Amino acid sequence: MALSNRTRTISRYGTAAGTGALAALVLVAVCGSPAFVGWAGRHTDPNAAGGWYLRLLAWPAWRFDAGDQAGGVLAADARAVLLLVFAVALLYLLPATQVARVPGGLSQFFSGWAAYVLASGLAGLLAVFLGPGPSMLAALQAATVGAGYGFLTGWIIGTASLGGRA
Repeated sequence: MALSNRTRTISRYGTAAGTGALAALVLVAVCGSPAFVGWAGRHTDPNAAGGWYLRLLAWPAWRFDAGDQAGGVLAADARAVLLLVFAVALLYLLPATQVARVPGGLSQFFSGWAAYVLASGLAGLLAVFLGPGPSMLAALQAATVGAGYGFLTGWIIGTASLGGRA
């Protein structure tokens, strides 16, 4: 009886990829929201480390209307949408074989972090081509900023991936 209770308890925990995907969704939904982006822009000092980091968290900004931007809402929100799509896909694809071979939380942490770095860079790169005036230079610059965002915030996704099933 104790074994069956233990089995049911273990099966209730999420997968490492699932908890990482949920953390990515919450991070983009909260820190990319118009309210947070506006607050960070008005109330933080870009020359202080804390203010700079809070502004960095707002990188995958999304909004409800596209305003005057050509391409509509999709072009305005492309970074956030692509970041979530790539993050979820990479969280499920990258760590599956790696975590199965290497037991322990450290592997899950680095897999989640790396997936978010790669997803952020790809989202920045491809989002430029959905917006107005795409260019290769702008795409490479956006990929650099996206990868930097992923590197400095991916630890959150990596931490959320800890302890889940492989």
